[in-house]
Amino acid sequence: MIVDLFLILAGLVALVVGGEFLVRGAVAMSLRLGLPPLIVGLTVVAFGTSAPEMIVSVAAVLNGSPDMALGNVVGSNIANILLVLGLPALIAGIPTRDVDLRESWVLMVGASLLLIAMAWMGPIGRMQGLILLVTLGLVIWRQITTARRDGAAVPELEAGSGTTVAGWPRILIWLAIGLIALPLGGQVLVTGATDIARVFGISEAVIGLTLVAVGTSLPELATSVIAAIRGRADLALGNVIGSNIFNILSILGITALIDALPVPEQMLNRDLWIMLATALLPAPFLFRRWPINRPVGAAFIAAYGLYVGAML
Repeated sequence: MIVDLFLILAGLVALVVGGEFLVRGAVAMSLRLGLPPLIVGLTVVAFGTSAPEMIVSVAAVLNGSPDMALGNVVGSNIANILLVLGLPALIAGIPTRDVDLRESWVLMVGASLLLIAMAWMGPIGRMQGLILLVTLGLVIWRQITTARRDGAAVPELEAGSGTTVAGWPRILIWLAIGLIALPLGGQVLVTGATDIARVFGISEAVIGLTLVAVGTSLPELATSVIAAIRGRADLALGNVIGSNIFNILSILGITALIDALPVPEQMLNRDLWIMLATALLPAPFLFRRWPINRPVGAAFIAAYGLYVGAML
């Protein structure tokens, strides 16, 4: 028990440190490349924080448990909206007035609908996996070219702006620390929490549906909380939406190339639709520019609690 508590503490420390360095490196890289931090959040940060989902899903397929790979992605996408957006909103609030993520939100909903359509047609096999990966490439290309064309909200590099930009060696070190510490911290924390849950007699099914899904979303949570506290709503929102897109298109795309992913009936009839419903929740805040304030954050967290309670 003491070892497990130490693992939980070490995991939390790694998540905080990793989140801080990843946000710092992502902002600096956006300045160096002349890209809005929002686009870096949708690509580099989102891919980095999705590393635990990738590790868990690929390992599940290789170990002969492909249904866990799909469940991990669906559960993580639900947690990303309700928990990863809810907690930073509860702590600091997330302003949306100066953040335009409408197109990215449409892409996230589109990816969710694509997954549901594939699930209804049967197991998600290699052909579907290839389609998902090609779609991912198109999404990344669209995001980067749109940002370059519009030149949206890119901070100035000149000394007159008062902004000192780190050099590439330091930026790469920051990103490396973040990309290593986040998945490692998430894995260590999940291991400790899972062992404690087993000691108290919590079933394997509940552990998989809650601890694994939440645990692999911890990097997104740490990054979004730190970004929100530092006033980087663009990174917090971009991280969540980008991670959900990556989870569906890249993680399921790669795992489907390894082995076909069967779709359990319960997931087909309930969890996939809950994932779609949660993906729709940010719409009024993005299109009407309403702030995701503390009451909204509390409502999101309560909704996630109800979802987990329904699975018990």
